[in-house]
Amino acid sequence: MSTRKDIKNIAIIAHVDHGKTTLVDEMLHQSGIFRDNEAVQERVMDSNDLEKERGITILSKNTSIHYKDTKINIVDTPGHADFGGEVERILTMVDGVILVVDAFEGCMPQTRFVLKKALGLKKTPLVVVNKIDRDGARPQEVIDEVLDLFIELGADDDQIDFPVVFASAKDGYSSLDPNVREGDMRPLLDAILKYIPSPTGDPNGPAQILFSSLEYDDYVGRIGVGRVERGTIKVNTPYVLCRQDGTQENVKFSKIYQFEGLKRVDCDDAEFGDIVCVAGIADLNIGETACDPNCIEPLPFVKIDEPTISMNFMVNDSPFAGKEGKYVTSRNLRDRLFKEVETNVSMRVEETDSMDTFKVSGRGELHLSILIETMRRENYEFQVSRPQVILKKDENGRTLEPMELAIIEVPEEYVGNVMQKLCSRKGEIENMDTRSTGMTHLEIKIPSRGLIGYRSEFLTDTNGNGIMNQLFAGYEEFKGDIETRDRGSIVVHETGTTTGYGLWNTQDRGRLFVGPGVEVYEGMIVGECAKDEDIVCNVCKKKHVTNTRASGSDEALKLVPPTTLSLEQSMEFLADDELLEVTPKSIRLRKTILDKSLRLKAESRKKLGCDKAAKPRQVK
Repeated sequence: MSTRKDIKNIAIIAHVDHGKTTLVDEMLHQSGIFRDNEAVQERVMDSNDLEKERGITILSKNTSIHYKDTKINIVDTPGHADFGGEVERILTMVDGVILVVDAFEGCMPQTRFVLKKALGLKKTPLVVVNKIDRDGARPQEVIDEVLDLFIELGADDDQIDFPVVFASAKDGYSSLDPNVREGDMRPLLDAILKYIPSPTGDPNGPAQILFSSLEYDDYVGRIGVGRVERGTIKVNTPYVLCRQDGTQENVKFSKIYQFEGLKRVDCDDAEFGDIVCVAGIADLNIGETACDPNCIEPLPFVKIDEPTISMNFMVNDSPFAGKEGKYVTSRNLRDRLFKEVETNVSMRVEETDSMDTFKVSGRGELHLSILIETMRRENYEFQVSRPQVILKKDENGRTLEPMELAIIEVPEEYVGNVMQKLCSRKGEIENMDTRSTGMTHLEIKIPSRGLIGYRSEFLTDTNGNGIMNQLFAGYEEFKGDIETRDRGSIVVHETGTTTGYGLWNTQDRGRLFVGPGVEVYEGMIVGECAKDEDIVCNVCKKKHVTNTRASGSDEALKLVPPTTLSLEQSMEFLADDELLEVTPKSIRLRKTILDKSLRLKAESRKKLGCDKAAKPRQVK
């Protein structure tokens, strides 16, 4: 076995918004990747449009820098729990991890998740306490929290003895002293060279490479990203591709690329320890191994945690179907969803009894909403059902449901309201304490279905001052029925265009989602009713013109500004008998059955069915 001294492979892991991407950006800048006069955008690693808009990392990114004759391959990973599948498979390519922790917030839910994965794979950790310039920063306390977390997660003696670097990625400095407020990133880079192990392997053995990620190029097609585990891979050399289903296929690499900064650079070969891209395999999938034909040894791929939330994706059948989207058929929808599964390893797509409906399962509402938003930007038109949790059965036949650990920071005056709401949704308080800033820290274990539809309610209850994060906490026995929505919908009476007069007559009945001049159809939802029942209103009603004038009748109508729901808020609002219509231009809420009389008949049949079975109507 040999060790490559000229290369280091690291992954940046952390909770969302703790500064991973900004840290990588600063390392790129100070390593001389960019020209002095080159215009470089902020958070250059977040290249996806959705990443730029939302300020979060969704897809893992590869880059590299050169420092003191050593090439450092860096993988920037997502921080949100819903994209944990990206983190899990990327860790197989690296030898060590940089754990970034906010000097103010300390250890958060995703910190625990990513660290557990890294420790389980025996990766060497280097802790970076970031944002030490922040008001209220408490670096020494945070180090103690990190140490407690290492011990709690069962780290071995070498992992517990982790090195620490203090930094401010925004201001571009790092130090081994928490009191230093100037400098550059050299202390961090020196720590990487000193503490992160170099790749080891057999340089002369039979070639072997495991593919952990996929990219796509318009010119060369599908590109596999992986690490060379043994030997040397070369262009136009025959290899055997070992697929996950056990089959084998003879392949050749038409192109091999290595990462240099943010660019892919052509090369003829790559040695063990290199993180590379290869092209030339049309149907390559994540988790597959390419081997030398004389030594076929597929490598095991890390087990990805299963999805917990599912939604039905359906062909749009509303009266406005096909007016705004380009891809509207079931074939279009099917091809796009199954294409997503090829690169998104933590997502599942299943066909149903209906040719027009597909069951899509993911790690959370955000995970699914990103897919929905991406598809609508690609000119797809479809509709989705309400998110549902995925239930399981244990060996004793008991029903199990996914649980979440909700980590909440909220001002003291709002604590009572938040606790009341979450406890009514079967939440159990695990921990509670008060921070020096006057914020109350809550840890509540709650069924995943109890959090569906709660986030927007949480922001309202805390006047936007609360912070909530959640982490998957395993499966537990089913907790019983949960009433998650206590208000009905305002449903459109007839197809037409909304008028100021019609909305003025309706606005006292609840909260409106649309303004005047909007095209609507029968059965479409245009607001939230103030009561726990659905009401049908004529929002297209026009005022009759007469020759008679009455006192005060011609005064200007005063309309309350409508509430515009985002995609996530629309998903949270959905009831079991409602759908969300998604097009490139619009997001519309609607009843599954548009006709009022048919809807009433269906409800009657449902009630009669419950009565016959001697079971009360359940609210899921």
